[in-house]
Amino acid sequence: MPTIQSFEDIEAWQKARELTQAEYSCSNTGLFAKDFGLRDQIRRAAVSIMSNIAEGFDRSGSAEFFHFFAIAKGSAGEVEAQLYVALDQEYITKEEVTSLHNLAVSTKKLIAGFMN
Repeated sequence: MPTIQSFEDIEAWQKARELTQAEYSCSNTGLFAKDFGLRDQIRRAAVSIMSNIAEGFDRSGSAEFFHFFAIAKGSAGEVEAQLYVALDQEYITKEEVTSLHNLAVSTKKLIAGFMN
């Protein structure tokens, strides 16, 4: 197993980056792009996942590490919940929700595994 030198080496961060890119792409078109509140909130939640993994990794001490990784995991849950709002408003399709939801779940699993 390779040694993790930086947060970019963490698979959970890489998956969070993928989720963030997909979320930005999805929320950049149609009515979703015009719902500034939801669009910005779901983007902030996605960015929060990446940011908190990076910050937790660069903190000194295991308590801080777990704190920031727990926030990242919670932000992934927030993205999941907001996807349903976007679906209910018909901003995105069921297929898009499934794809993004799967990315969010994968990200949460990777975060949990890294925390263990």
